[in-house]
Amino acid sequence: MTADYKPERNAAGAARVRLVSPTSLSNDDENFQQGLRPPTLDEYVGQKKVREKLSIALEAAKGRKEALEHTLLHGPPGLGKTTLAYIISHAMGSKITTTSGPALERTGDLMGILTNLGEGDILFIDEIHRLPVNIEEFLYPAMEDFKVDFVVDKGMFAKTIRVPLKRFTLVGATTRAGTLSAPLRNRFGLFFHLDFYSPEDLSQIIMRSARILNTAIEPEGGEEISRRARGTPRVANRLLRRVRDYAEVKARGRITPAIARQALQLEGVDDQGLDDLDLRFLSTIIKLYGGGPVGVEALAATLNEEVDTLVDMVEPYLLQLGFISRTRSGRTANAPAYHHLKLEKPRNDSATLFDEPA
Repeated sequence: MTADYKPERNAAGAARVRLVSPTSLSNDDENFQQGLRPPTLDEYVGQKKVREKLSIALEAAKGRKEALEHTLLHGPPGLGKTTLAYIISHAMGSKITTTSGPALERTGDLMGILTNLGEGDILFIDEIHRLPVNIEEFLYPAMEDFKVDFVVDKGMFAKTIRVPLKRFTLVGATTRAGTLSAPLRNRFGLFFHLDFYSPEDLSQIIMRSARILNTAIEPEGGEEISRRARGTPRVANRLLRRVRDYAEVKARGRITPAIARQALQLEGVDDQGLDDLDLRFLSTIIKLYGGGPVGVEALAATLNEEVDTLVDMVEPYLLQLGFISRTRSGRTANAPAYHHLKLEKPRNDSATLFDEPA
């Protein structure tokens, strides 16, 4: 099982469902995505450098009949970190045990997991940057010496028992590698950064998923979906699911470019992959704050959204498109944003893309 999904929430604490969210929307959504995951590196599309380096590391470890080095996967959500963990397990012919940072609260929980790992098994910890300090420190000797010290009893009767472990591989996934402590980060031997996918790679992913789903799709229909998928395979597969439903009702099950456009327009996803929250974010900067700069806290208050939602779920894609910039003074809207919203850019706008992040 994968970690439980965490829905985005607005400032009032209500769950927000966004079709273009890079995180899982529900357990049903996660199960759907899991059925489309490629089992091997040969079927994995995109991330060419990561695939090449990981393939070499796996072949070398298997050749020496050793466990793979501890591996850290980092990058934005929805890009395939969990998929790579399962691919590593499949390639090494080992069992994988999955958990998440927030789920590990007591050392006893982690102790039970570690002692049940066999030789060469994989322990996958999603959101590893959210590990409690006591759990993180408990992991250090397990990762380094494959031993853990477990304290039993209390007070004057307390004693420490050293428990040996089988040599295992810890695979950690994080969207915030910079927040990992140095001692934890230094215990990983392999580091792989996953970046946003190109529309061409996403189109291949969509065509593969359509074959698995037995859905008729024209290549141009796949391209229409890929352009709106925000560089994220999870979003691409979710959009394909919605377009498939629309095509089955309106077009005898065949996805053409026109059907893809109609379906996604109905879902509120425009030709750049922006939804209502993205458009309100841009409109607020331009119309209420004169194009910026404006602080993210002010934007969150105006939109009635959590700051973390804007920073983690809205801004990364807008930054990738060049629609906004982060400056010392706050967020500013750039010329492509004005063009997309069909608004005229003020002539006195002096915002620069080279200002330091706020």
